[in-house]
Amino acid sequence: MTKHTFIRMMVIGALAVMTQACAIPVLTTKKADPQLPAHFNQSAQEAENIANVDWKTFFEDHYLSGLIDTAVVNNKEVNILMQRISIASNEIQARKGEYLPFVSFGAGIDAEKVGRYTRNGAVEESLEIKEGKAFPDPLGNYQFGLRASWELDVWKKLRNATKVATMEYMASIEGKNFLVTNLVAEVANAYYELVALDNQLENLEQNITIQQNALEVTRELQKYARATSLAVKRFEAEVKKNQSRQYVIKQQQVELENRINFLLGRTPQPIQRASAGFMETKPKLIQTGLPAELLAHRPDIRKAELELAAADLNIQVAKANFYPSFAIRAGVGFQAFNPKYLLNTPASLAYSLAGDVMAPLINRNAIEAVYKNANATQIQAAFDYEQTIINAYGEVSNQLSNIDNLEHNYQLKTSQVDALTQSVDVANQLFKSARAEYLEILLTQRETLEAKGELIETKQKQMSAMVNLYRALGGGWK
Repeated sequence: MTKHTFIRMMVIGALAVMTQACAIPVLTTKKADPQLPAHFNQSAQEAENIANVDWKTFFEDHYLSGLIDTAVVNNKEVNILMQRISIASNEIQARKGEYLPFVSFGAGIDAEKVGRYTRNGAVEESLEIKEGKAFPDPLGNYQFGLRASWELDVWKKLRNATKVATMEYMASIEGKNFLVTNLVAEVANAYYELVALDNQLENLEQNITIQQNALEVTRELQKYARATSLAVKRFEAEVKKNQSRQYVIKQQQVELENRINFLLGRTPQPIQRASAGFMETKPKLIQTGLPAELLAHRPDIRKAELELAAADLNIQVAKANFYPSFAIRAGVGFQAFNPKYLLNTPASLAYSLAGDVMAPLINRNAIEAVYKNANATQIQAAFDYEQTIINAYGEVSNQLSNIDNLEHNYQLKTSQVDALTQSVDVANQLFKSARAEYLEILLTQRETLEAKGELIETKQKQMSAMVNLYRALGGGWK
């Protein structure tokens, strides 16, 4: 076989190996379909999206703004996510360094003594480095120098991996923004719940005062035999029942204050708040914009979109594992068996240069599994993206409906409370003139208390619906 024939056969064999190595399983990816309706509903105000307004402008209560400001800075979950963002940023740096040449400095010392009756021992026995001097025994080896290696990114595997890390870093930022959005809404909702409890407690105290007055009237009537001891005891029991409810509400206040303090990342302490005038507070009229704007304003949607883009690119990274990899290795330095010869130039100068081509041939199970997993992850990310969009639209739709229904509910509750408040005065007058039974007064007072409590609860739900719609539209993270 001639030299040229041998080389030709080697080239053909290498090409055959590479062809086999590059055989890639055929897989199908999924293209996300982020379709949204053109409008939310007829009641939506679409002039401008309220999500463009930062939370410091949206919330006019300065106590609430101060609490949110503290929460955004001190909340432990936010700070934990900030470290995850830092980790993701470091991953970009690590990936970027992989497609640059690696250069390292090394030094080494070793000595070797071979057996005399070995091949190397027999050779060394008959050698002299210089006339009259035997071969060194043991033989030393001193060396130092630079070594370099560089994987040629022919298939853009390393550069794509860097882009994947960048997208994951950006997705982690959007994840933090989404957490901030939910944190702002959670603090605001807890604040309005706490203010509503203050009003519930005030309403209960006012009702207790009314019942105590009714109790005194009943005792006076008993003296003139116009009321029985049964009526007195029933009024006393009603007063005690409502007095005991005060402590239930006070416990709920403590738990809510502690919940807010937890969100603020601090130990329990009193929460300053503006409870007076809560029932006169009007929820803001929310402008929703168009549904398509959710794609730009919702951090969770942008996070899912970035994760989908990273998953798409990750398939290309996994695919490149099937292709041959090319690498260059080089080194330069000094090497000698004796330190005194180590820096002799050019006698002790040593260098090397090599190139490698490696391609998978047999047992490609691992890289096929990685490739299939990347494909499955892409499909999963596409479904997750679509689901996130559907969920976002549903949240906005729910809150728009909730706001509309709560407004009608509040108007009817207000009318009910007005009617029951008037009925309490009427019942008291009738009872004093012996034209009504004490049970009618008790029932009327009880219904009035419950109706006022439901009215306060409805107002709190209105404020929470406003906050939740603001969050659903993507507001609160800016």
